[in-house]
Amino acid sequence: MTNATPQFYKSSIDATGCISNAWNLIKPNYGLFLGVSVLTYVLIACIPCLNVFLMGPVMGGFYYTALKAMRGEPVEFGMMFKGFERFVPLMVVGLIQAIPSIIYQGFDLTIRFGNVGIESILNDAGSRGNFFQGDGIDPRILFASGYFIVIVIVALVLMLFSVLWGITFAFAIPIAMENENLGPIEALKLSARASWGNVGGIIVLAILSFLIALGGVLALCIGVLFVLPIIWVAWAFAYRQVFPDLSPTVFRNEPPPPDAYRGSFGQGM
Repeated sequence: MTNATPQFYKSSIDATGCISNAWNLIKPNYGLFLGVSVLTYVLIACIPCLNVFLMGPVMGGFYYTALKAMRGEPVEFGMMFKGFERFVPLMVVGLIQAIPSIIYQGFDLTIRFGNVGIESILNDAGSRGNFFQGDGIDPRILFASGYFIVIVIVALVLMLFSVLWGITFAFAIPIAMENENLGPIEALKLSARASWGNVGGIIVLAILSFLIALGGVLALCIGVLFVLPIIWVAWAFAYRQVFPDLSPTVFRNEPPPPDAYRGSFGQGM
């Protein structure tokens, strides 16, 4: 970690390079990264209620491990818990990142309750054969139709919001993990500026990550666990392409050359 003032490059993400570099990095030590990735996934996806509080610290530990490996330093399994040393700021960042997920859970719960009432209405109308009343449609059927239209619109809006939110805070956790001098809000603001300055690369990397994950799902579903290390380390490479390593022991407070991480960064600051 460093206390140097963070600086970032614009239009710097080489998405395909991130994927290939991730595989080359983890290949010699794949078992370690697989174990770290699986435990990370369990902690942030399989623990109801607590997972939103753990996401920031746990992912922070994963980034800590990946970034050390990128510097050629030795890594070990216990490093994934390093994020808990900065639990509060990383928890705050993780909670803010998880806002779309929290909203979705509330939305899903609302739909479940709403569906009970709608099904009751439709079943009652269907059993009586009175979908139509006089010259018009039963108001209950109109209400049910409107309900489904609203659900679709809200779902689309929530999907768009989630995508924009994810882009905005794509680098917030590694920023908060690496920079002890930044508070959660500062890390989020810096992530927003850097992410939208690299929006094209983020979108391409997100698409590639989705395709890799989809391939894992198609491989008997559990295959997705085996590709998680590639996906998450690829995002660590994207972060490093955007934010150069200013560690005094590595670069002596000077930004690395544009090809340091085999990306095309350095095109703009």
